[in-house]
Amino acid sequence: MTLHELLNAGADDAVALAAPGRPALDYRGLRALVAETMTVLNAAGIGRNDRVAIVLPNGPEMASCFLACASAVTSAPLNPAYRVDEFEFYLNDLQASALIVEQGSISPAVEAASKLGIRVIELLVADGAPAGHFSLASQTAVPCDHGGPSQPGDVGMVLHTSGTTSRPKRVPLSVANLCASAGHIAATLQFTASDIGLNIMPMFHIHGLMAGLLAPLSAGSRVFCTPGFNALRFFKWMDEAHPTWYTAVPTMHLAIATRGKHNAEVLARHPLRFIRSSSSPMPPQLITQLETMFKAPLIESYGMTEAAHQMASNPLPPLARKPGSVGRAAGPEVRIRAEDGSFLAAGEIGEVVIRGPNVTAGYESNPKANEEAFQDGWFRTGDQGTMDDEGYLSITGRLKEIINRGGEKVSPREIDEILLDHVSVAQVIVFGAPHKRLGEEVAAMVVLHEGHECTERELQQFVAQRVAGYKVPKKILFVDELPKGATGKLQRIGLAQRIGLGFGSFVSGEF
Repeated sequence: MTLHELLNAGADDAVALAAPGRPALDYRGLRALVAETMTVLNAAGIGRNDRVAIVLPNGPEMASCFLACASAVTSAPLNPAYRVDEFEFYLNDLQASALIVEQGSISPAVEAASKLGIRVIELLVADGAPAGHFSLASQTAVPCDHGGPSQPGDVGMVLHTSGTTSRPKRVPLSVANLCASAGHIAATLQFTASDIGLNIMPMFHIHGLMAGLLAPLSAGSRVFCTPGFNALRFFKWMDEAHPTWYTAVPTMHLAIATRGKHNAEVLARHPLRFIRSSSSPMPPQLITQLETMFKAPLIESYGMTEAAHQMASNPLPPLARKPGSVGRAAGPEVRIRAEDGSFLAAGEIGEVVIRGPNVTAGYESNPKANEEAFQDGWFRTGDQGTMDDEGYLSITGRLKEIINRGGEKVSPREIDEILLDHVSVAQVIVFGAPHKRLGEEVAAMVVLHEGHECTERELQQFVAQRVAGYKVPKKILFVDELPKGATGKLQRIGLAQRIGLGFGSFVSGEF
């Protein structure tokens, strides 16, 4: 299947995209927009498998621009919160042919693109336009011999994922990967044309792009696109959107749960068919709280970028949901493997491995990472887990150093290298510390050069100038010597537990 075929699921007059205070865009209009955008890009010499970076605010235009680009070129959504150095790295690493930004954008991405000689295409939204409808500023005509709709084997999207080194890895997802994953999610959640999703997830993240957008559209249902998560506006959006479901990460669910008792009338007016959670572990107590509040089942799932999101999911009723488990295989095959490569029996703990039509064929230009991650046709997730005799998977630990901060992945090596650029820092180790609400928070231990003085705030500000805010260590400990393992190596995994550190409060950020 191609993305053009996937978008044919919706009836012409059915609403595809909606947004707060905006007229809706129907499937006829969405399909016409996708075709028109392809024509404009092709006329500018940009065609299949050319990389087009997208830096737009969350909302319906980000959604429709992604759909249009993934259907004709290789889309590369980027986090608008990145700093100029980050944009410069990602745009250069992608070898982007163009960058799409909103008209008049002051994003640092524009500065980075200019420095790299990458053309900038402005996205224009007319006054009163339906949600998601846009036009692209005309470009100089350039012959394009690789135009037309993207085919199943073409790369529909490239995302970066944090690696164990400081350099992020490029994850190419083919059109076939995207369509397969959308189908898996739609089947798991039993989407129909009558469903309405309230999307509060960012559209540069695999969770929002796949579960929040592409999967429901593959079933011809409606997506209500918000400007991004805002707990204070969530219940107002419910009144406007009339949703039947929403998906979020646990930190968002928690913020919604704390305001639920003050919005009982809204909840009564708009009963949900289900709630979905993914990207980081969901506390069982919060599951119970939300299910009681919404009077709907909460479906916890397990996903990652390399699998175009969903790998496992708890099923909808009447099948059993198991709190603490991320459910059963929901698309790809999922197995538990021992260090020697053998598969383990129910109840035994090992590494979670997957294979299937939604899984990337491999990282780009990174043979070392591919050698480590792909073995005998299986992708090694780097997560430790166990499967019960009914096929329900539980994640028991992490084999990777990557910090999972509420669904945002942070490479500790990247932050190591930034801190080491500070004139006062001699040694550093960045690691994940347990956090009651985020799952993990970024922390660091620092050894200063002899005779130097420095404050935690100074180092935090130094890092904040180079990377997005979520990557900045929220706690920096100054020590005389970094802790080492028995072999003399620095060990990030489990370091916080070994030294007794953990974030007890989201508000105060104190250990």
